[in-house]
Amino acid sequence: MYVPQTHDENMMGDHMKTQLVNAIHLQEVEMQEKSKQIANHTELTYTVEDAVETIGFGRFHILLFCIMGSATIVEAMEIMLLAVVSPEIRCEWHLQDWQVALVSTMVFLGFMLCGVLSGYISDRYGRWKVVFGGFVWSAYFSLLTSFAPTYSWFIFLRSLVGCGVAAVSQGFVLKTEFIPAKHRANLLPLATIFWMLGSMLIILLGMEVVPTLGWRWMIRISVAPSILLIFLFKFIPESARYNVSAGNVDEAVRTLQWIAKMNRVSLPEGRLVEKESRGSWKILLSPALRRTSLLLWCSWGGFVASFAYYGSVLSSSELLEKNLLCVIDPDEEHSVKHRHEDSLCYCIPFAQSDYQTLMISCLGEFGLIPLNICLLNVCGRRRTLTILQLLAAVLFMLLSICTTMFGFTVLLFLVRASVSMNFNAVYIYTAEVYPTVARSLGMGFCTSFSRIGGMIAPFIAQVLMSESVILALSPFAVACFICGLANFLLPIETKGRALLDAVDWSTWIILTRDFR
Repeated sequence: MYVPQTHDENMMGDHMKTQLVNAIHLQEVEMQEKSKQIANHTELTYTVEDAVETIGFGRFHILLFCIMGSATIVEAMEIMLLAVVSPEIRCEWHLQDWQVALVSTMVFLGFMLCGVLSGYISDRYGRWKVVFGGFVWSAYFSLLTSFAPTYSWFIFLRSLVGCGVAAVSQGFVLKTEFIPAKHRANLLPLATIFWMLGSMLIILLGMEVVPTLGWRWMIRISVAPSILLIFLFKFIPESARYNVSAGNVDEAVRTLQWIAKMNRVSLPEGRLVEKESRGSWKILLSPALRRTSLLLWCSWGGFVASFAYYGSVLSSSELLEKNLLCVIDPDEEHSVKHRHEDSLCYCIPFAQSDYQTLMISCLGEFGLIPLNICLLNVCGRRRTLTILQLLAAVLFMLLSICTTMFGFTVLLFLVRASVSMNFNAVYIYTAEVYPTVARSLGMGFCTSFSRIGGMIAPFIAQVLMSESVILALSPFAVACFICGLANFLLPIETKGRALLDAVDWSTWIILTRDFR
């Protein structure tokens, strides 16, 4: 029997239906919000390291190597120039041994003072600006050196050149941050080719220009390629790792997209993310990196790119200039080859055979690159440093043994090869072991410490050499031996590892696990 509903009952039913619809709608909204949260949580992201590894090696890296190699050529020319010019300025300004050695020392002093500064500026304001500015600075003051009217002006201008070269050396950091981990041990040692080209170029200029036009024109001509190469720097982008650490993520994305386009590949899917942080010198002495930093400063200051390397360069120049081969205790008549007015002067310019010997020794920096790559990949960075430094210690002592010019040339070739391989290995290790936020600063500290050895080397290679060849070569051998043992104690092996962006205790525990 049908019973009609009252008005109140109808109202109650509509109200219940409305509540039910609202409840269903609210549930749908909540489900949509949860779906959005899940989607946001699972959004695809990637880091600069992921992008670099995905892009791999391609046309961009060839361009990078050619242009940044020009900076290496400039650095090598500025250093080797000291060995070629020394006999000339000694005679022009009637210089004693210590005055000739002071020239090299002032260059390394400028390098030391500006090494940390350039590293700090590089981490704060960008790698590219520092490298480009250093390139222009060193070329300008090197050109001014050719117009130096006096010895005092010469050493002052050369010290300013050293400041520029310190900034140029940050190019190694810029280059390293674009190279995938699996390619670094193979590609970075090839930078030795550019260093060798710079060394050989300045020797060729010395051979052809100095006898006819003089050392001033040799410097002017050597600056010309630098001026031309400055315009190529516009093709090198700022480091994407630096841009991210500085908070410029959009700029980093544009750089990575451009590199990927050049290499004809695609970036990883998703959004570029990275923890924004800025470094300071305190990171270098943090618990995670304190031991590594102290050992590296010892190694750089006592060996690589400084004491032993420039010792080998200047010692070979001095041995050839003064003809000290097989002379155990040179007397005054042997040392003083020429008297100019009332001043003693070694007016003995390099002969063609001396230039040829220096050329062959430069080839040592290139000839054993395959061995260097093999050691880095098989033995790792730490063991490679130890092996090569102990080898260099032995070779330095053998260099003092009386032999023929052919035997001396072979030994000089091997010495330059061993110290050059160490040069590459320690550069690679230093760039890999420090995090992005302090990588340039860490490199700056290391290169500055290295110049301490560089400041001492000329006084041993160019002053003590006249007194005793054995006494002059022994300190270099001892330094190699001590640094070889010190590098064996490095706590972190960087072979095959990704570049770090920050450092903490958990990272340190993982990195040092193999060592313990």
